[in-house]
Amino acid sequence: MLAEAFARDGFALVPGVLAADGCASVLAELQGRTGQGPGARHLLTLPWCERMAGQLRAAQLLADLIPQGHLAVQCTYFEKSRDTNWLVALHQDLAIPVQRKLEHPALKGWALKDATHFVQAPPQVLEQLVAVRVHLEDCGPDDGPLRVVPGSHAMGVIDSAAALQLRDERGELACPAAQGAALVMRPLLLHASSKASGSSRRRVLHFLFGPAQLPYGLAWAAAV
Repeated sequence: MLAEAFARDGFALVPGVLAADGCASVLAELQGRTGQGPGARHLLTLPWCERMAGQLRAAQLLADLIPQGHLAVQCTYFEKSRDTNWLVALHQDLAIPVQRKLEHPALKGWALKDATHFVQAPPQVLEQLVAVRVHLEDCGPDDGPLRVVPGSHAMGVIDSAAALQLRDERGELACPAAQGAALVMRPLLLHASSKASGSSRRRVLHFLFGPAQLPYGLAWAAAV
């Protein structure tokens, strides 16, 4: 049933993926890594993060959602609160981190962020990607949870005007989550979030899982 809902809607909220002590352990590892900003990129090569990626891949609760053979290819930490606050407009996650920039007619949207090259993933890759957002503390309705447009992941890359029209037609669903829950989603799913007005710091680890091999000579910047 979970796999069917995930295939249909493009997301699934899975409770109890990480225990409370596991959340506390991760937060201790993150101390001092974010400075005054809203998060941190490039955590995947840290030993504790690599172990956690393996735990997620092996978790029985996620077995039907992360394909066999997929690797963790990115991990980003987000922290949103009334003091560190922002909103995110409706969008899809299209960029992936790769080792180097390549010239190919099928590759576009190149950007350099924190010394890592990002490119818009080719369609055959975008359709395979799975994001796992692990909530390290409760995220209530007032804490800036993701809002998603169910089923929009099945429509390919959507321009901004069509995205707004689709949201108006289909509606959007807020995804509050308890500590230790994982919001599993297809990056092509249209999603957004509001500013936080509640008391939580909405601390989230966002893992991206993808196929081991990439087309056009691309290679993941990191993969575990």
